[in-house]
Amino acid sequence: MNEIYDAIVIGGGQAGLAAGYHLQKADLRFVVLEASENAFGSWPKYYDSLRVFSPAGYSSLPGLPFSGEYNAYPSRDDVIDYLAAYQRYFKLPIITSAPVSQVTKSDDVFYVKTKSGGVYETRTVVAATGSFHRPNFPSIPNQSTYTNIQIHSRDYRNPEPFVGKRVIVVGGKNSAVQIGVELAKVANVTLASRHPINIQPQVILGKDFHFWARWSGVDRAPFGVSQNFIQRQLGKVQVIDLGGYKEALAAGDPDVRPMFTQFTETGVIWEDGTEEAVDAVIYATGFRPNLDYLKPLNALNSAGNPHHLMGDSTSVGGLYYVGLSGQTSFASATLRGVGRDAKRVTKHLQRYLAGNPCCFSQRILNLIEPSKPMFNGIG
Repeated sequence: MNEIYDAIVIGGGQAGLAAGYHLQKADLRFVVLEASENAFGSWPKYYDSLRVFSPAGYSSLPGLPFSGEYNAYPSRDDVIDYLAAYQRYFKLPIITSAPVSQVTKSDDVFYVKTKSGGVYETRTVVAATGSFHRPNFPSIPNQSTYTNIQIHSRDYRNPEPFVGKRVIVVGGKNSAVQIGVELAKVANVTLASRHPINIQPQVILGKDFHFWARWSGVDRAPFGVSQNFIQRQLGKVQVIDLGGYKEALAAGDPDVRPMFTQFTETGVIWEDGTEEAVDAVIYATGFRPNLDYLKPLNALNSAGNPHHLMGDSTSVGGLYYVGLSGQTSFASATLRGVGRDAKRVTKHLQRYLAGNPCCFSQRILNLIEPSKPMFNGIG
């Protein structure tokens, strides 16, 4: 491992593969380090029935169209197959089963250490471990005293374990509604949300929502310099109706209530003071970035989120990000959006390697102190 790479990409999911594509196109020496046995990112961990809420024609990584019908909505397994084909097609240099434990830097060289003890040297690092690896759990009074089932949506697979149960799904975005509607067919389910759930039609005037987002420029529009501002904008996004969601919620399958105020030993207490026994609580409350390996670089804030501006680290020269929610646009953490961000980051990385760093000054940090959970958008 004596070779000093131009770049090392950490994470072999959709963000890492998009970064690899552009680094390869730039003829740079690089390698992608992936923690698991296969470079599929978080997709194998998602629930069985998950479908991407953008059609196949809008869900491609750079350089290779998503196979299948243009207007079809890919399943979880369709995406896994596509990512496997993408790696084979471009022959990307990926090392699997290589979880990174820490990254350090000395004399303009990064040292990327894996948990097995291997050390890779590189002039730049692209952190592409994404926004969907580290579950976010809200803090709720008496949470630790509740003795029944509590799981995150990451650990939900299908309705079978919940048949005939009383279940609360916490959350108000796409995953919460998808899981809630599916579970309501076999269980007594409530969606508990701190904000109203707004259903956005998938098809508007005969065209998919994503057609209009692309046509209007919304899909590419920047959400501002401040990550807090980005999060406020993302909080207004409506749930995309993949089929029957609006009707199901209107019929009370599942019903929707304001968030409960606290747990009891076997249930919850609702906003009106009513106490109810509950068999299971499923948190569809998003994720936080999985970037702890960057702590030695002082690249993160106290909440574990990166100091960055549009994917350029503002605290460490030569460090970049791809796949962060709201990184440059609404689509940044999605299949259809990571390619644009990877292209931008690669250009800046090349300038850095040429001796013309494009990182912004430390003063920008006053504008970008993200501390909120990352938006849970799959697609």
